Amino acid sequence: MEACGTLDSWAGGLYRLDAMSTATLHGLRVLDLTTTIAGPHCTRLLADLGARVVKIESPDGDLMRTRPPLRDGASSYFGELNAGKQSIVLDLKQPAAGAVVKRLVRTTDVLVENFRPGVMQRLGLDYGALAAVQPALIYCAISGYGQSGPSAGLPAYAPVIHAAAGYDTAHLSYQEGRTKPDNNGIFIADVLSGTYAFGAILAALHHRERTGQGQLVDVSMLESMLTMMLSEIQRAQFPLPPPGRPMFGPIETRDGYIMLAVASERTFVDLGRAAGREDWLTDPRFAVYGDRRRNWHLLVAELEQWSRPLTTIECQAAFDRFGVPCSPYRTVEEAMADPQLAHRQAFGESRDAGGLFRALNPPFRFSASPAGIQPFVAALGEHGDQVLAEAGYSPQEVEELKKSRVLGG
Repeated sequence: MEACGTLDSWAGGLYRLDAMSTATLHGLRVLDLTTTIAGPHCTRLLADLGARVVKIESPDGDLMRTRPPLRDGASSYFGELNAGKQSIVLDLKQPAAGAVVKRLVRTTDVLVENFRPGVMQRLGLDYGALAAVQPALIYCAISGYGQSGPSAGLPAYAPVIHAAAGYDTAHLSYQEGRTKPDNNGIFIADVLSGTYAFGAILAALHHRERTGQGQLVDVSMLESMLTMMLSEIQRAQFPLPPPGRPMFGPIETRDGYIMLAVASERTFVDLGRAAGREDWLTDPRFAVYGDRRRNWHLLVAELEQWSRPLTTIECQAAFDRFGVPCSPYRTVEEAMADPQLAHRQAFGESRDAGGLFRALNPPFRFSASPAGIQPFVAALGEHGDQVLAEAGYSPQEVEELKKSRVLGG
């Protein structure tokens, strides 16, 4: 794989690092010992905000480098998660590699790892060992169930966490007439826990700014996933009878379906006006929320008498006119083409050995600081010599590490 960028110049000459000098995390130094999705998502957010992220990979590289879509051997899936990071290859099974990590930690602000609990301790790179080297270190560990407890040692990937958290069963309860949980291909727990880790790291950095103290940040994917189910957690304690039909579901139109959300009394009034059914507002079945919830299936049946002769676009126009929150069901491709996303510059471009690809920028904007995907994806081990030289290793020492296969690339 060809070299795709250095610290001083981005690939393709699109940007220079000095353009990020006003970024909120400019000057922050991060060691990334993560793989797959949750950890890399967290550290890419840090890179998007200007942090210098050094990704330590095994000799085989992060598994995501092999995941499709592949273009000339380069995975845009990997690139989406790892743009803007430098790459160094270390064989952590060799004790000499641990010594390299400890040397890098001396000038590191944040370390992120998502190994199963116990792995970093066996490598001699757990929080206690590294805090002795750098007491101000923020050490973030992302795992399936947390760093301690009866389930801590269990292997975990997002689909397993979805099931363990009750999410799949809760989702199933909204599907009429269904008894088998859905298949899974969207890894919510990974993105969610990576995002929580990102926020927790920023909070720990603020604490360090006030106290000078580093600390361990322990992020649980299971607990992250449970935060998706706010009402379900309360209903598990205080059961409610279910409505006659799920209150947020597809409304049939002549050529498909539309989603609408009647989440307030004002919205219910607007719905009645949009459908020409203001009589609903005084109908004893629907006028009061509790009755409306119990009789939701009857309300939807009457609403669909109005919507079925209309196209989805015609329904949307009527709902939009009266301020009823709604949307057609779109494909991802259709969503990506939304003019609103173009207006907000929601997508940026990055480059790897396969060429340019688009990926999302962070979903927030600053008025005085840049935040966005960086336009290079490092080749495996591309920055090993540079990173070690900056850590004080001589060229001779770097060559010795290569000869002993501690350092790859």
